[in-house]
Amino acid sequence: MKFYHGTLTPSVEHPDLSKCRLSTDFGKGFYTTTSFEQAKKWALLKQKRSHATNAYVSEYEIDDHILQSNKYIIRVFTGATDDWLQFVINNRKGRPSEFYDLVMGPVANDSLYATLLLYEQGVLSAAAAIEQLKKHKLFDQLSFHSDKAIQTLRFIKSKEV
Repeated sequence: MKFYHGTLTPSVEHPDLSKCRLSTDFGKGFYTTTSFEQAKKWALLKQKRSHATNAYVSEYEIDDHILQSNKYIIRVFTGATDDWLQFVINNRKGRPSEFYDLVMGPVANDSLYATLLLYEQGVLSAAAAIEQLKKHKLFDQLSFHSDKAIQTLRFIKSKEV
């Protein structure tokens, strides 16, 4: 399986969890996606926000069986569900409830932020928030939260975008 990571670094051959941000969708981790275009958007957004000169997408491969392996603690969200919504809100608030080596599920990107905020404020119920979220194209993400999980990534190449 191929995954991509958008970055300002020419190549991220060996991801370092200590450099990862807290309070993200699935908690502190190294985030990838199966969509090259989504990784490119992330890289270009980072470039714009930081006024950097260049943006890159690193490509990785992992064995197809990793997400079914019992060697790792894995959480897979199949879509925008109540569990996914609460998991994302807790992590974004810096209140992770559980630890996982790997988490896969939809991206709660900036275009969905208003819906998440309305849910957090109690303006929208979970069901209404999920209905709103389903109107958007939800890209996937696979995040790596342990060094053991990071070791499953094989760096392929990096490309300037």
